[in-house]
Parts: sequence; structure tokens; C-alpha cells
Amino acid sequence: MKEFFIEDDHIRLHAKLEQPVQSGKCPLLILFHGLTGHMEEAHIRAVSKTACDIGFAVLRVDLYGHGMSEGKFEDHTIFKWFGNAMTVIEYAQSLDFVSDLYISGHSQGGLLAMMAAGARPDDFKALIPLSPAILIPECARKGDLLGMFRFDPDHIPELFEAGGLRLKGNYFRTAQLIHAEDFIDKYQKPVLIVHGDQDEAVPLQYSVDAAARYQNCRLAVIPGDDHDYHFRLEMVTEEIRRFLLEQNG
Repeated sequence: MKEFFIEDDHIRLHAKLEQPVQSGKCPLLILFHGLTGHMEEAHIRAVSKTACDIGFAVLRVDLYGHGMSEGKFEDHTIFKWFGNAMTVIEYAQSLDFVSDLYISGHSQGGLLAMMAAGARPDDFKALIPLSPAILIPECARKGDLLGMFRFDPDHIPELFEAGGLRLKGNYFRTAQLIHAEDFIDKYQKPVLIVHGDQDEAVPLQYSVDAAARYQNCRLAVIPGDDHDYHFRLEMVTEEIRRFLLEQNG
């Protein structure tokens, strides 16, 4: 396992690259965490291990303002994360051992993975959004993010504070401009969406609708599981294992 930093616009992003035991070329999975998360969360590490166990390399990255990466949490936006993702993708493409690229992300990172795949559809063999927070742009346009931040969407305050979190208004101003369906429509390769039916943060219906809109998508509903897969993580990783083997067969 290699631990290092990737520089993006004068910000250092903490990264870990894990490679399978066998030598030679192999596919690589780019893996992103979610809002307030980091690369060492149990569900992120479990997905990484699953991919490595079947011969994939995995590139995990702490995004702007999260984990051990630079930048303040309160200054982060999905646009800044999108810029991070573009730089991470370029780094992955520079690795001479990589045969194919795959991309995955959890929650806000799942939305980010969907955006990255839609923006660069030729670069990825498959996409795996995990509990994707597709609702964030819609919430920003309505002025209510999960009941935690409520505001006038036409007159966004400069700073939000709630539950120990601080976010600047630019997070919501930029999120209002994102329309997930535009990115969905641009990606026509295989997609696996994994979502727990007891998700307390992102209602399952968002993934149901996204799966129906994608041209080539399977939705794996995990019964009795929540947003971070605290109860049926082994079912999540089995769905991912099966999907990756299918695409890389």
C-alpha cells in the first residue's frame, strides 16, 4: 500500500493506493467518501478490500476539507470536490499498470462519482454509486438540507452553523446549479447503485429514479440497512464483488 498526497490547485489531497498481490496490469477503482466522511470509514475500507481481493487496485482519496487532506471543511463545495476528482482521475490515468478505470463513491461522494462518470464517460468502464446523495442539489434549490440547514434559497446566508458543523453559503449556491440527470444521461455504460431501504439520510426513491433513468443500471437494495451500511455491509460488498467480476470477466 502506497500513501501519498496528490496536489490539486495548491491543495494537497491525502491518498492511498492499494494493489493486488499479482503483478502486471489490472483494473483500478477510484473510491470517494461522503460529506463529513473520510477514506478510513468502515464501509469505504470494506469496499476497497473487496475490490483488491478480486484483483483490482484501489485509489482512495480524502477530498477537500475532509480526512487528512488540506482545506477547511466549511469552505468545501461539490464544485471543489469535482475539481479534486478531475485531478485524481488524471493521476490514475498516468499509472502504467492500469488496464481499465472504475469509479465509486458513497453519499456525496456517490453523487460526485456520478458527475465524474457523466463528465468523462469514455474514461470509466463502470460506475458504482453507494447511497448516492442525489437529493443535495434539490435540497439546495428548496432551501432545506436534511432539516439541518433551512434557508431562503433566493437569499442564501454567508455562513451556516448547526450540529457542530459550519458551512459557507457557497456550498449551497453552487449545489443549486447541479442537475444530476444531466450527468446520468451522459453515462451509458454499466452502473450498479447500492442503497439501503432504511436509509435515514437519502430516501431510497432517489436511487430508484436514478436507476430507471440510466441506460444500463442495476439497483441493489439492501434490506434493513441504513445510509452507512451498519447492519448488512457483507451484502453490500457481495453485490460489488459480483458486479466487478461481471464487468472484468
